[in-house]
Amino acid sequence: MKKTIINVLAMFIVTGIAIAQQQTAKGTLDKKYWENVTSIETTINTLYGVISGEKGEDRNWELFRYLFHPNAKMVASGKNRVGLIAARFITDDEYIELSGQMLVENGFYEEELNRVTEQFGSLAHVLSTYQSFHSKKDIEPFMRGINSIQLMFDTERWWIINIYWTQETPSNPIPKKYLPKRS
Repeated sequence: MKKTIINVLAMFIVTGIAIAQQQTAKGTLDKKYWENVTSIETTINTLYGVISGEKGEDRNWELFRYLFHPNAKMVASGKNRVGLIAARFITDDEYIELSGQMLVENGFYEEELNRVTEQFGSLAHVLSTYQSFHSKKDIEPFMRGINSIQLMFDTERWWIINIYWTQETPSNPIPKKYLPKRS
C-alpha cells in the first residue's frame, strides 16, 4: 500500500514537472511568435514565409511548428502511380523530416496568388491559390495549386488545424475564380 502511494505521488510530481515545462516552453514561444497568429492573414502569411527561402537558407521550423495545432494534419493529394487520386496524411514534424532538407538544398518559394476566406465564429476555411519557385529570381513558377487551409481561433490565437492541397495539372487547371482578378 505504501509503495502504491509513493508511486502515485511520484507520477503526480513527474506529470506536474512536465506540464510546467510545457507551459514555460509555450509561454516562451508565445512571447517570441505571438504576432504571427493574431489573425487569419498573419497566420497564412507566416505559413508561406516560413517555408520559403533561397538555396542553402535554413527555415525556422520552431515557428512552423508553432502555427499548427498539436493534432493538425497536412494532406497532399494527387494522382498516384496507378493514376488514382490519393491522399497522404502527415504531421508538421513529418513534413519537416520529409521535405525540410529538400527545401534548403533546392531553394523553395511559395507565393500566394489569391485567397478566398470563409469564416463562421472560431472556424475559418481558406482556399489559397499558390505558385512555387526555386528562387525569388525565377520568372516562371515550376508548380501551382490550391491549399485548403482550415483554422481555429481558440479565443486567444489562430491555429492551423489542417492543410489539404493539390497541384495544378494540364487535366486539372486552377479555375479562374481562384486566380487573381485582372484589372
